[in-house]
Amino acid sequence: MKVTVTVRRRPEISDPQGTTVARALRDLGYDEVRKVRVDKEIRLEVEGDDAAAIEARVTEMCEKLLANPVMDDYEVRVEA
Repeated sequence: MKVTVTVRRRPEISDPQGTTVARALRDLGYDEVRKVRVDKEIRLEVEGDDAAAIEARVTEMCEKLLANPVMDDYEVRVEA
């Protein structure tokens, strides 16, 4: 099954990469840009037929490696 994990920095945590991108866009003349947040998307192919079990397993992966549970929020989507 295909699984997509979206990892987002929590709103109260600064996003230095987003700040750099916003500054660069303004330097290029895109003055309308006020704020940028940079998220990441991780795509996995996982063996198995039980979507609930796969979601639980990938959630475990997020807690241990794919996301920083102190700084990030994440969403797991299993595609049948």
